[in-house]
Amino acid sequence: MATPTRTQRTVLIVVAAFLFGGSVFLNCVAAGPDEHVRQSAVAGSFYPQDPKELAALVDSLISAAAPVTVKGQILAVVAPHAGYPYSGPVAGYTYAALKGAKFHRVVVIAPSHFEAFDFSSVYDGDAYQTPLGTVKVDKAFARKLAGSDPSIKLSGRGHVPSQEQGEHALEVELPFLQRTLGDFELVPVIMGDQSYEASRDLGIALAHLVQGTDTLIVASSDLSHYHPYDEAVSIDSKTLNAIREWDYLTLSDNFQRRIWEACGGAPVVAAMIAAERLGANQADILRYANSGDITGDRKRVVGYSAVAFTRSPGASGGAAPQFSLSPEEKQQLLTIARKSVESAVRDRKKYELPTDLPKALLQDRGAFVTITRKGDLRGCIGFTAPVESLAMTVRDVATHAALNDPRFGPVTASELPDLRYEVSVLSPLRHVADVSQIKVGENGLLIKEGEREGLLLPQVPREQGWQRKTFLEQTAVKAGLPPDAWRDKDADLFMFTAIVFHEAERP
Repeated sequence: MATPTRTQRTVLIVVAAFLFGGSVFLNCVAAGPDEHVRQSAVAGSFYPQDPKELAALVDSLISAAAPVTVKGQILAVVAPHAGYPYSGPVAGYTYAALKGAKFHRVVVIAPSHFEAFDFSSVYDGDAYQTPLGTVKVDKAFARKLAGSDPSIKLSGRGHVPSQEQGEHALEVELPFLQRTLGDFELVPVIMGDQSYEASRDLGIALAHLVQGTDTLIVASSDLSHYHPYDEAVSIDSKTLNAIREWDYLTLSDNFQRRIWEACGGAPVVAAMIAAERLGANQADILRYANSGDITGDRKRVVGYSAVAFTRSPGASGGAAPQFSLSPEEKQQLLTIARKSVESAVRDRKKYELPTDLPKALLQDRGAFVTITRKGDLRGCIGFTAPVESLAMTVRDVATHAALNDPRFGPVTASELPDLRYEVSVLSPLRHVADVSQIKVGENGLLIKEGEREGLLLPQVPREQGWQRKTFLEQTAVKAGLPPDAWRDKDADLFMFTAIVFHEAERP
């Protein structure tokens, strides 16, 4: 194959940028008299540079979105950020949902693709420029936001382009906002730190500052990258289910562990935390597609989603769909738990799951397996996050409970006949805004403060005869925290329910 010319290389790079969200520093306008206007870095590559062409394209993408009806007040949204020919049809759904809305201020939160820094960078300049005009920065609000937490700073980091590349993730949202909302002030935020703590700090700060104002929060994010089509759809469906169920702790954990993928995962989590504290109780997935739906090439695709977080009277607050197990399915899971432990202990092999499992056992669910011996605890380990199918989860955590619970030595072959198994299948985690919401005996609890986490299953306080306060205290102790840590402003409480079932007593 002949070596491409410089012009050909440029075309190839631009195509890659459109498709995969990579950046190209082309057609940048030199800074004007005011050095603090951030010039467009990707006009002419991610979207048209000509103002009339750009306006017509954005309008057509919004108009082409199917009629979008969102009940309740929109407080935050998610939109993708690749080149408009690829992610634009999905972004159109986000902005179609905003047609007719009025917002004085828009906070756009985006990830940093190219520059590494360990804080959330609030632009310290005066404006962002696109071919459609200049968007003024709300500098007073920017200063307040930057002063609200040490992890948030006024800075040009992540915003100001270099001579080789410029961050696209925030910029590509602006023409859509300009055509949808018209006149507004901008608060541009680029997150260099993708941790849960950084998302929490930013989300809480935003919720405090925008309370009672007409402010929209936009999280800029694509989903999975470079997987075959069917694999990408599977990964992205798990991410979107967690968003729909408002389980942002699992989202953050799985993004950090690279089990799920979203290049703007931290901005999405920050937007969810802010929206929740502003009263949002519904997450509407408006549209999902990937680049394969546009190009027809399904070998390596990138996922895109449009989401709205709303405050909807009477909504269930993102409650998960009802999940149940038949007596036969419960027995299958108990058999899987027992056989996995016996296979691991006796044969040092992983138990091979049956190939004809029912659909309920193939759903991704978090679960714990508790093992007792003659009435005494012998091991208990689980996954709170739905990282794999319920059958696989029960198989794997049963083995871990038998062999890797740090409180006990590994189970021996002589103990196997005396072991009894209990399975707890968990619902998604939901943040506890008020401890009076906690129903002892029905809800389990997870506490998180910094790197420390502790979890107690719903049956524990019932078995121990605890009241709510003792339950809260013991959950904190489980995390290695002081008993009253559940009151700390830096601690988060999450609750969940569980389907709990166990083997009958063995003779």
